[in-house]
Amino acid sequence: MKQQSPETRLLIDLLTESFRSKAWHGPNLRGSLRGLTARRASRRPGKNRHSIWEIAVHCTYWKYIVLRRITGEKKGSFYLKGSNWFSVGEGEGQWRRDLSMLQTYHERLMQAVRSMKPSDLHKTPRGSTVSTDAILRGIASHDVYHAGQIQLIKRLVH
Repeated sequence: MKQQSPETRLLIDLLTESFRSKAWHGPNLRGSLRGLTARRASRRPGKNRHSIWEIAVHCTYWKYIVLRRITGEKKGSFYLKGSNWFSVGEGEGQWRRDLSMLQTYHERLMQAVRSMKPSDLHKTPRGSTVSTDAILRGIASHDVYHAGQIQLIKRLVH
Protein backbone atom coordinates (compact mmCIF):
# COMPACT_ATOMS: atom_id res chain seq x y z
CA MET A 1 0.00 0.00 0.00
CA LYS A 2 1.25 3.46 -0.90
CA GLN A 3 2.43 5.60 2.02
CA GLN A 4 0.13 8.61 2.40
CA SER A 5 0.88 12.04 3.72
CA PRO A 6 -0.81 12.99 7.00
CA GLU A 7 -3.06 15.38 5.08
CA THR A 8 -4.13 12.69 2.61
CA ARG A 9 -4.69 10.24 5.47
CA LEU A 10 -6.88 12.80 7.25
CA LEU A 11 -9.00 13.32 4.12
CA ILE A 12 -9.36 9.57 3.63
CA ASP A 13 -10.46 9.21 7.24
CA LEU A 14 -12.94 12.09 6.87
CA LEU A 15 -14.43 10.67 3.66
CA THR A 16 -14.68 7.21 5.22
CA GLU A 17 -16.28 8.45 8.44
CA SER A 18 -18.85 10.58 6.65
CA PHE A 19 -19.84 7.72 4.34
CA ARG A 20 -19.48 4.40 6.13
CA SER A 21 -17.58 4.31 9.42
CA LYS A 22 -18.94 4.72 12.91
CA ALA A 23 -18.81 8.38 13.92
CA TRP A 24 -19.45 10.28 17.12
CA HIS A 25 -21.97 12.55 15.40
CA GLY A 26 -24.43 9.81 14.53
CA PRO A 27 -25.25 7.94 11.35
CA ASN A 28 -23.12 8.36 8.30
CA LEU A 29 -24.66 8.46 4.82
CA ARG A 30 -24.60 4.72 4.19
CA GLY A 31 -25.86 4.02 7.70
CA SER A 32 -28.78 6.41 7.25
CA LEU A 33 -29.88 4.39 4.20
CA ARG A 34 -29.41 0.95 5.74
CA GLY A 35 -32.54 -1.19 5.89
CA LEU A 36 -34.77 1.13 3.87
CA THR A 37 -37.12 -0.37 1.34
CA ALA A 38 -37.82 1.24 -2.01
CA ARG A 39 -41.33 2.06 -0.84
CA ARG A 40 -40.16 3.87 2.27
CA ALA A 41 -37.26 5.58 0.47
CA SER A 42 -39.63 6.97 -2.16
CA ARG A 43 -42.03 8.62 0.30
CA ARG A 44 -41.94 12.40 0.42
CA PRO A 45 -42.08 14.34 3.68
CA GLY A 46 -44.29 16.95 2.03
CA LYS A 47 -45.41 18.42 -1.26
CA ASN A 48 -42.49 19.48 -3.46
CA ARG A 49 -39.99 17.89 -1.03
CA HIS A 50 -37.33 15.37 -1.97
CA SER A 51 -37.62 11.72 -1.04
CA ILE A 52 -34.80 9.79 0.59
CA TRP A 53 -34.30 7.96 -2.69
CA GLU A 54 -33.87 11.23 -4.58
CA ILE A 55 -31.39 12.41 -1.95
CA ALA A 56 -29.40 9.17 -2.27
CA VAL A 57 -29.14 9.59 -6.06
CA HIS A 58 -28.26 13.28 -5.60
CA CYS A 59 -25.38 12.20 -3.33
CA THR A 60 -24.22 9.69 -5.93
CA TYR A 61 -24.27 12.38 -8.61
CA TRP A 62 -22.09 14.71 -6.56
CA LYS A 63 -19.57 11.95 -5.89
CA TYR A 64 -19.46 11.49 -9.67
CA ILE A 65 -18.93 15.24 -10.18
CA VAL A 66 -16.20 15.43 -7.53
CA LEU A 67 -14.45 12.39 -8.97
CA ARG A 68 -14.48 13.95 -12.44
CA ARG A 69 -13.30 17.28 -11.14
CA ILE A 70 -10.37 16.03 -9.04
CA THR A 71 -9.14 13.55 -11.67
CA GLY A 72 -9.57 15.83 -14.64
CA GLU A 73 -11.79 13.31 -16.41
CA LYS A 74 -13.70 14.71 -19.31
CA LYS A 75 -17.41 15.09 -18.88
CA GLY A 76 -18.83 11.64 -19.17
CA SER A 77 -22.27 10.45 -18.58
CA PHE A 78 -23.85 9.78 -15.25
CA TYR A 79 -25.90 6.59 -15.24
CA LEU A 80 -29.13 8.63 -15.15
CA LYS A 81 -30.16 11.46 -17.46
CA GLY A 82 -30.16 14.93 -15.95
CA SER A 83 -28.16 16.67 -13.27
CA ASN A 84 -28.27 17.34 -9.54
CA TRP A 85 -31.82 16.10 -8.80
CA PHE A 86 -33.27 13.12 -10.64
CA SER A 87 -36.54 11.32 -11.10
CA VAL A 88 -36.05 7.94 -9.52
CA GLY A 89 -37.41 4.57 -10.46
CA GLU A 90 -39.74 2.21 -8.74
CA GLY A 91 -39.22 -1.10 -7.06
CA GLU A 92 -36.61 -2.84 -5.00
CA GLY A 93 -34.41 -3.67 -8.00
CA GLN A 94 -33.94 -0.05 -8.99
CA TRP A 95 -33.51 1.04 -5.36
CA ARG A 96 -30.77 -1.59 -4.90
CA ARG A 97 -29.16 -0.48 -8.18
CA ASP A 98 -29.08 3.13 -6.98
CA LEU A 99 -27.61 2.16 -3.60
CA SER A 100 -25.00 0.08 -5.41
CA MET A 101 -24.11 3.05 -7.63
CA LEU A 102 -23.66 5.23 -4.54
CA GLN A 103 -21.23 2.65 -3.13
CA THR A 104 -19.42 2.34 -6.48
CA TYR A 105 -18.89 6.07 -6.90
CA HIS A 106 -17.72 6.38 -3.30
CA GLU A 107 -15.17 3.59 -3.83
CA ARG A 108 -13.95 5.18 -7.06
CA LEU A 109 -13.57 8.52 -5.28
CA MET A 110 -11.61 6.89 -2.46
CA GLN A 111 -9.30 5.17 -4.93
CA ALA A 112 -8.64 8.49 -6.67
CA VAL A 113 -7.76 10.15 -3.36
CA ARG A 114 -5.48 7.28 -2.36
CA SER A 115 -3.56 7.59 -5.63
CA MET A 116 -3.02 11.37 -5.41
CA LYS A 117 0.28 13.02 -4.67
CA PRO A 118 0.10 15.29 -1.63
CA SER A 119 0.87 18.30 -3.85
CA ASP A 120 -2.30 17.54 -5.88
CA LEU A 121 -4.42 18.40 -2.86
CA HIS A 122 -3.44 22.06 -3.02
CA LYS A 123 -4.09 22.51 -6.73
CA THR A 124 -7.32 24.01 -8.02
CA PRO A 125 -8.75 21.67 -10.63
CA ARG A 126 -9.88 23.03 -13.97
CA GLY A 127 -13.49 24.17 -13.73
CA SER A 128 -13.26 24.75 -9.98
CA THR A 129 -12.76 27.81 -7.82
CA VAL A 130 -11.37 25.90 -4.83
CA SER A 131 -8.54 23.44 -4.20
CA THR A 132 -8.87 19.68 -4.36
CA ASP A 133 -8.63 19.35 -0.58
CA ALA A 134 -11.50 21.85 -0.17
CA ILE A 135 -13.58 19.88 -2.68
CA LEU A 136 -12.94 16.67 -0.74
CA ARG A 137 -13.81 18.24 2.60
CA GLY A 138 -16.95 19.55 0.93
CA ILE A 139 -18.12 16.17 -0.35
CA ALA A 140 -17.58 14.67 3.11
CA SER A 141 -19.70 17.49 4.60
CA HIS A 142 -22.29 16.89 1.89
CA ASP A 143 -22.57 13.24 2.97
CA VAL A 144 -23.02 14.17 6.64
CA TYR A 145 -25.56 16.89 5.84
CA HIS A 146 -27.70 14.53 3.79
CA ALA A 147 -27.34 11.71 6.34
CA GLY A 148 -28.93 14.02 8.91
CA GLN A 149 -31.61 15.07 6.46
CA ILE A 150 -32.41 11.42 5.74
CA GLN A 151 -32.66 10.66 9.46
CA LEU A 152 -35.18 13.49 9.84
CA ILE A 153 -37.22 12.38 6.83
CA LYS A 154 -37.36 8.81 8.17
CA ARG A 155 -39.01 10.17 11.32
CA LEU A 156 -41.44 12.29 9.34
CA VAL A 157 -42.66 9.58 6.99
CA HIS A 158 -42.44 6.54 9.35
